[in-house]
Amino acid sequence: MSAPLVRPRNHRMIAGVCAGLAQRYGTSRTTMRVIFLVSCLLPGPQFLLYLALWLLLPNEKAQGASAQSW
Repeated sequence: MSAPLVRPRNHRMIAGVCAGLAQRYGTSRTTMRVIFLVSCLLPGPQFLLYLALWLLLPNEKAQGASAQSW
């Protein structure tokens, strides 16, 4: 079973979208970031898609004890 599509708490550069996609599809974070940067050279809504995923993808849940945020 593949990992859920979430933005991980670790290994983020900007918002964690590329790291989350890499985790979901089993590729390295660097490879996913390079693919995104190269795709930005092509015409299309890549930047808008990134922003949409940033807003729509949930953050990864914290592991371990449930701590209350003050």
